[in-house]
Amino acid sequence: MDTKTAHERRWIGLGVLCLSLLVVGLDNTILSVAIPKLSEDLGATTSQLQWIVDGYTLVFAGLLLTTGALGDRFGRRSALSIGLGIFVAGSVASAFAGSAGMLIATRSLMGVGGALIMPATLSLLTNLFTEPKERAKAIGIWAGVSGIGVAIGPMLGGWLLEHFSWGSVFLINVPVVAIALPAGYFLLPNSKAENSPKLDPLGAVLSIVGLVSLVWAIIEAPAKGWGSTPVLGAFALGFVAMAVFIWWQMTTDHPMLDVRFFKNPRFSAANLAITLAFFAMVGSMFVITQFMQFVLGFSPLQAGLRSVPLALCLMLVAPQSSRLVEKVGTKLVVAGGLATVAAGLFVASTCTPELGYGRVLPSQLLLGIGIALAMAPATESVMGSLPKEKAGVGSAMNDTTRQVGGALGVAIIGSVFSSRYAPLIDTKLGGLGLPTQALDTARDSIGGALAIADEARKASPAAGDQIANAARDAFAASVGRGLLVSAAIALVGAIIALVFLPARAVDPQVEAVEVDESDLVTALASTPLVGGAEASLIRQDAEDDVDAGGGDHRGGSPSFDPAPVS
Repeated sequence: MDTKTAHERRWIGLGVLCLSLLVVGLDNTILSVAIPKLSEDLGATTSQLQWIVDGYTLVFAGLLLTTGALGDRFGRRSALSIGLGIFVAGSVASAFAGSAGMLIATRSLMGVGGALIMPATLSLLTNLFTEPKERAKAIGIWAGVSGIGVAIGPMLGGWLLEHFSWGSVFLINVPVVAIALPAGYFLLPNSKAENSPKLDPLGAVLSIVGLVSLVWAIIEAPAKGWGSTPVLGAFALGFVAMAVFIWWQMTTDHPMLDVRFFKNPRFSAANLAITLAFFAMVGSMFVITQFMQFVLGFSPLQAGLRSVPLALCLMLVAPQSSRLVEKVGTKLVVAGGLATVAAGLFVASTCTPELGYGRVLPSQLLLGIGIALAMAPATESVMGSLPKEKAGVGSAMNDTTRQVGGALGVAIIGSVFSSRYAPLIDTKLGGLGLPTQALDTARDSIGGALAIADEARKASPAAGDQIANAARDAFAASVGRGLLVSAAIALVGAIIALVFLPARAVDPQVEAVEVDESDLVTALASTPLVGGAEASLIRQDAEDDVDAGGGDHRGGSPSFDPAPVS
């Protein structure tokens, strides 16, 4: 497909890219309402439930930089097509998994497909939309589609779980891919970068080892102990691997991620904002959907319907955020979004069984608005701060921060929750004379505690109700602690964005250049718009500037700060 045809079809192409993105977003949110069912049918512990989510996101995040480079080198449409094929194969395998361990493995395979899909969509978008304002609008729509996934996922997942087995939440990916795969092949250009660097397999291995080790340690620390040898060893391995990764990227002549990009605050601060936005969204959904089902007693469909306000806010606000950026600047919009996220998490931390959904609803609204305001402008900042030929790497970095943020959200909120939940269960149920095995089951997860309560009701309804109520209270208090910690982290992110994120993008057409006054005068004098008299005046002004201490009033030649080419 030639450049002219691709440009003419760019809005149709955006629709195909959004459909491809939808399958990734849909899978993440549709799974959230299935977590209680997975806990029941597969006997999954809290740690295994976290790994069913994080096994996917860790593989996804670990491979993104590599798959982004592959797309730049061999073709972004090809990467998208292969990714969709792997993703649907992993979805079918997940639907028929017979154990929690098998599901973690098949979800990891889906992560490989997702790692090919997501950076390809954003890098293709950046190459289709080259005009900055139009690109910002397209990215706003792209970001809003993730809101559609959030909206459709819980509702669709709830409906499927009421009529079919939990495997149906994975099989739903098949018809979406059946449409997106051929549409992408015929309607998208197979763009790739010229003179792309060599691949960096060592960098890929180091990044995977570092990320997996760190998040494994965070997830397992509550169960194994923060000071246990396996956890401390995993933290040490993770930090060492990431330190070596950074050193390698600074010394190799073909880095997977050029760490010099982080010198640009528009790139680094925006990536941090995206990380924290997804930290809040994925982490809060992981516990709030369980809260609505386990504590408030909603069915999966009812819980899914009650997650719609967050999704609608995200879907409606994200495409409009570019207009707000034009008025007040990226800095205030992103910082305000993260502050709103912090407020939403704080409100969510105060939810109790007695307050019910009336306290959940305002937290959902605040979270949706805040995530939308932070996500779309920050994404545009990341992509707009890099050269066009680096679109794959930029998209991969953007997506890496999303997935790492989501994984850490589940890990940290889940870990803080687990650290609080087990002691509360011991306190509330320890004096009831339950068998040791039953108490261990209740300590592992609220699903196990409610199963123990159901068994106890057969002998004594009052005793069963007491166990269930104690478990729900312990769960609500533990969720509140995890969300409160997350609110503090989001607030710190808002402050960082306010301090470091530039308010406006520098003109992308300006390049770094040192200007000599005499050359400038000569050039101006040779043009038909500037004659000899005007040139003399310009020359005299320049000489006066030099005598005063420098052409740009800083002691040297006038220069323009380097600006990334969009």
